[in-house]
This record gives sequence, structure tokens and C-alpha cells, in this order.
Amino acid sequence: MKKKLIYLLISLMFTLNIGAQNQQKFSPEKFDAELHEFITSQAKLTPQEATKFFPIYKEMQGKQRAIYEKQRILGMQRPHDESSCLKAIRERDAIDLELKRIQQCYHEKFLEIMPASKLYEVLQAEDRFHRRMLRRFNRPNTQMPQMNQQNQGNQNQQWRWPGGGNRQGNQK
Repeated sequence: MKKKLIYLLISLMFTLNIGAQNQQKFSPEKFDAELHEFITSQAKLTPQEATKFFPIYKEMQGKQRAIYEKQRILGMQRPHDESSCLKAIRERDAIDLELKRIQQCYHEKFLEIMPASKLYEVLQAEDRFHRRMLRRFNRPNTQMPQMNQQNQGNQNQQWRWPGGGNRQGNQK
């Protein structure tokens, strides 16, 4: 009986060790590079537009991250009486409005760089990218999305995502 238990423990440790080695660490730099590449491709940004757009976009993201941190902190609080619940609700609303004001301000800046139709495509591409990355991170042992190798020199590049499909087939 002891031998079986020892063998079981050793095999369990071996299995856990292999599983831990297969996990990829999140790289913010790689994530941003993939996001920029995806947005540029999907919205068909010219190099000039991309050069002007992404520094402003990064500035907007920095401001949004500060707001998201406020949301996270507020979400961890557990009010226990009516007045603190009311205060938390009003703080949430104020944070949401602040986030929307930031987006609105930066959308105006983006419109100075590109036409509204391209900005709309940028916003759609950003949403698609984040939804798909959330799905990817929720699936164990999947790879980052890659450009289809045969289309890399082609203007109409197709993205291949884990689980199959492409831009047209996976929109939600």
C-alpha cells in the first residue's frame, strides 16, 4: 500500500511539474505588440496613421489604467450599511463617467489623425482583440494568435486564432 502511495505521489509531482513548464508567462510588451499589429491590420492603418495614432493611444491607455485601478479598489470594498452602499454606487457612476470622458476626449484627438470610418474600425478591432485574448487566456495551453504565414506579404492578411476561425468567422 505504501509503495502505491509513493508511486502515486511521484507521478502526481511529475505531472504538476510538466504542466507548470507548459504555461506561458504573460508579457505586456508582447501583448501590446500583438494589439498594435492587429489594430493596424484590421483597420488598415497606413504607416503614417499608425505612427501618429499609437503614441496617443498609449497615452489614453495609461489614463484608463488609472481609472481601472480605482474600479478594482472600489470593487474590493464591501459596504455594510445603506449610506456606504449609496456612496459606493455614486463612486462607481463617477468612475464610469470619468472613463467615458477620457474615451470621448481621445476619440476627438484620433479624429484629427484619421477619418471617422477608420477610427470606427480601430475601435471594433480593439474590442475583437480583447474578447479573443480573454478567450485565449481562459483556455489552457493555447498559443498567441499568429498571422497566417502564406499571407504575410499580402495586404489582405487573415488572422488565425486558437480554436479556428478568422476575422469574418469569429465576430461576436
